[in-house]
Amino acid sequence: MIENRRVFITGLGIISPLGLDVKTTWSGLISGHSGIDLITAFDTDGFDTHFAGEVKGFDPEDYLDRKTARRMDRFAQFAAVAAMEACRDAQLNRETMDPYRVGVIIGSGIGGVITLSQQLEVLNTRGPKRVSPFTIPMMLCDMASAQVSMVTGSMGANYCVVSSCSSGADALGQGWEMVRRGQEDVVLAGGSEAAIYPIAVSGFNALRALSRNNENPQQASRPFDVNRDGFVLAEGSAVLVLESQESAERRGVPLLAELRGYGATSDAYHLTEPSPTGQSAANAMSLALENAGIGPSQVDYINAHGTSTPMNDRQETQAIKLALGDHAYRVPISSTKSMTGHLLGAGGALEAAFCVLAMRDGIIPPTINLQDPDPDCDLNYTAKDPANRKISVAMSNSFGFGGHNSVLVFTNPGEIQ
Repeated sequence: MIENRRVFITGLGIISPLGLDVKTTWSGLISGHSGIDLITAFDTDGFDTHFAGEVKGFDPEDYLDRKTARRMDRFAQFAAVAAMEACRDAQLNRETMDPYRVGVIIGSGIGGVITLSQQLEVLNTRGPKRVSPFTIPMMLCDMASAQVSMVTGSMGANYCVVSSCSSGADALGQGWEMVRRGQEDVVLAGGSEAAIYPIAVSGFNALRALSRNNENPQQASRPFDVNRDGFVLAEGSAVLVLESQESAERRGVPLLAELRGYGATSDAYHLTEPSPTGQSAANAMSLALENAGIGPSQVDYINAHGTSTPMNDRQETQAIKLALGDHAYRVPISSTKSMTGHLLGAGGALEAAFCVLAMRDGIIPPTINLQDPDPDCDLNYTAKDPANRKISVAMSNSFGFGGHNSVLVFTNPGEIQ
């Protein structure tokens, strides 16, 4: 195997609360629109939280045949459709690639929780003989990657990464490693989640993790604001085409960005709370920069994990200071979760795609709803409005329950050698 091959992004696909494709999502994001609204998937009477970042207007049969769509949980449908868009964007098809050199890694934090919940209801009300034979094949976390493999004809390594809200970022990191060491020429990597369902909402409410700002749903996700009261649950998928430089040049396709570095650490502290020092998260950032061969002062933009929870935003701010030193006060940061909500296992992949688009267009997305900054969160979070800026190096942070810290570093093609 060839070691240390350069890895580029050649295609993007997105399904999000802001739109059903890359173009619509990105347009809404840089315009400061919110994808948060009252939940329509179920009756929220009796729940502490009544809103979420739902994907709106999605009909899987607009993209997949009816039989195939019905045998997928919603999270797998999202992944399949996002992957199809990413492959179109990368001009990737079965005629242009050896299918055994195309891998798939799709992360998910929760997997097919909708299918599991629905079939548990069938079991309890109609008995075990009425449970669907597709229950297990639809609920397993790896079924998003399996379905992506089938709809795209990708026959290389195919598996799922599960690391809570770092899953999408870790999928990209693992895909980067596979292409870099020569195991695959292309990896379709990303994340997918569809957990806006009673059991997930009530479970997160029991943890007191969700915002309860039911009177103003579109203002509920307010990262780094002193009045933040929890994250906003959301759903969707993002898939990125990771491709070796040799393969992309052979196919003659545009290079959108280079995935330059990846770092991952563990807090080893608490199941749901981040370490109060921020040191492990800082170490993940430093490791990603070291792997990228990039100095802290070269970072032009950080897409923060920025969940709008009291603990995360404070600890992430501290971690950025530890990792970047004085440059932390100069680098523009934003939390796009202020507009999309938190896509859990898909969040890291979606925000990685936003980094690629930010570099392409020279636009830093805003952090909306940041009206009264927390004194402990004293960095430049690009409040309210987007900023025009040339971006050569972008960093994306993802942290998850279980103490997961995962960081990706992207560079603009041809600008950083």
